[in-house]
Amino acid sequence: MVHALVEAYSLLQHMRVVQPRPARMEEMAAFHTDAYLQHLQQVSEDGNEDHPDSAEFGLGYDCPASKGVFEYAAAVGGATLTAARCLVEEKGRVAINWAGGWHHAKKDEASGFCYLNDAVLGILQLRRRFDRVLYVDLDLHHGDGVEDAFSFTSKVMTVSLHKFAPGFFPGTGDVTEVGLGKGRYYSVNVPLQDGIRNETYYQICETVLKDVHAAFHPEAVVLQLGADTIAGDPMCAFNLTPEGIGKCLNYVLQWQLPTLILGGGGYHLANTARCWTYLTGVILGKTLPSEIPDHEFFTEYGPDYVLEITPSCRPDRNEPQRIQELLGCVKGHLKHVT
Repeated sequence: MVHALVEAYSLLQHMRVVQPRPARMEEMAAFHTDAYLQHLQQVSEDGNEDHPDSAEFGLGYDCPASKGVFEYAAAVGGATLTAARCLVEEKGRVAINWAGGWHHAKKDEASGFCYLNDAVLGILQLRRRFDRVLYVDLDLHHGDGVEDAFSFTSKVMTVSLHKFAPGFFPGTGDVTEVGLGKGRYYSVNVPLQDGIRNETYYQICETVLKDVHAAFHPEAVVLQLGADTIAGDPMCAFNLTPEGIGKCLNYVLQWQLPTLILGGGGYHLANTARCWTYLTGVILGKTLPSEIPDHEFFTEYGPDYVLEITPSCRPDRNEPQRIQELLGCVKGHLKHVT
């Protein structure tokens, strides 16, 4: 649906579309363990969702070991690697893979609908050329897999704005979680509560990213833009619209750095397509008409058939005093970054 709507708005003609190839086993092994990849490949071929070893690798429940899942993961990982290579080879300044952003997977286990951590693979690819890479995660959920992967290094800084509440997946990402060893203070977490709207969210995002940029001086950026923060998502948490996320995106783009754009969560399919299509327009500097163009999935956008998403009337649980405390903590942590 995303690609179809992007195409329906005639945006493809303003960009170069690159045919990706699936990631090879050795490319995925740059982060994931051989044992995990081999098991994923085996259950993918067999279609055995009840393999006795699957639980050890996080397969089951939210990551079922369905037939063909290995090929699916390799395709997503390969697309992100292809996009990252385009930046490394200076074929463009911005590269997009809306199918990517699988930020929960660990090196030896699947997690949170993520069988592969394509974001980590993309960062490792960028690190072949760029010494300091900044990862910014604007998904509803904490980008725990990416943070864990780079928690001991000062070469990759991870920044995550997310919902943080008791019982909410993945249960990590408090402001006190700042990295370990040489990577201490190179993990930045901004835990937020339900109901946050565009204005407050952008204020937080701009303040944090301004301080991060000044402290870290990134040479390339990976931006995960999960759409589960958008009003109307079944997660029923944040109350953002694509315009709010677009302002955050524009703030990063004005740095004029090589930037890899990834998708992520988003469980209202039509709104996710609306969001990522709008953001594609932001990247291209195009203002899109409100009316959804006629195309294959047109009927999915009823009853209003417009691009805009209206916020709900849900209250914002983020108290101004708490926000200032969070921003003060982040600023204090970043003083240790060299």
